[in-house]
Amino acid sequence: MHPFPTPPRQVLIGDAAAFVGITPRTIRHYHQVGLLPERERGSDGRRRYGSEEIIRLLWIRRMADAGIALDDIRDAFDGAAPGGADGEDEVAGVLARLEDTLAAQDAELQAKRASVQRMRALGSRLGLLDDLVSGRLEGAPEGSLRQDDLDILLVTERVFGPLGAAVQAGRFVALAADPALRAEADRVDAAEEALDDTVAVDDPRVAQVAAERHAFETALMHVMEESGQGEEDDALFDVWDELHPLEEADAAPAPGPAAGSRVKSAAETIRSMPYDLSPARVRSMELAVQLGAAAVPAP
Repeated sequence: MHPFPTPPRQVLIGDAAAFVGITPRTIRHYHQVGLLPERERGSDGRRRYGSEEIIRLLWIRRMADAGIALDDIRDAFDGAAPGGADGEDEVAGVLARLEDTLAAQDAELQAKRASVQRMRALGSRLGLLDDLVSGRLEGAPEGSLRQDDLDILLVTERVFGPLGAAVQAGRFVALAADPALRAEADRVDAAEEALDDTVAVDDPRVAQVAAERHAFETALMHVMEESGQGEEDDALFDVWDELHPLEEADAAPAPGPAAGSRVKSAAETIRSMPYDLSPARVRSMELAVQLGAAAVPAP
């Protein structure tokens, strides 16, 4: 089995820019206009960025791509945590002002106006995800999705594209519909987070948490299968194939998840996304994957 890739805890500005699909110069501009707080330089004189900055950059890019001015994006984030209710209200207000502006412009702006209307209807963050992903989340009870769920789907879209994120969205639909399952997910997540730098990789807790993760994922997959999500996944693939016929794919290969930046494979892209994971936690994840692989029946 291939070794489990260890993600960096922080990355340099070039790798951060490549992952998000922008340039280092753009990140520096975001620093200058107050969109992204500047990190202190390390002993080598270079700045490094963690997962929180990367996720914030992804949201900024999505909002900018939707036609929102940088000043309005800054106002939306200013004084509020990105995942907090105040931040959501600010984003919604910005979108409302933008819709008023677009309504008065020429017909060529109608696509942007429809995009903003969709964002307002679904929620400012949910609406920034691809239609395929947000459509899959329609089955979740109102208010049951968390900011962390949307953050994960945003990153998955970047790595595996809308189809991969739409399939993963089924996981959050299942969790949202089952409070007991969500509570167990929170418990296992907390157990993994407790495997910090003070825990040795050979500590018995590492294997114990891996077994708990494997048991939870097995239970979750059973719930998803029982709810008919396998058929929903098949329908997603059918929709995707209709929108992306093979003839078009042969004529012009579709851009990868890192279109507009350095061309990267999914594995390379994953390795460039920083996560603050201790060696003990990475080892526990490896063991959980091995348990899952061992549980798959031989063909």
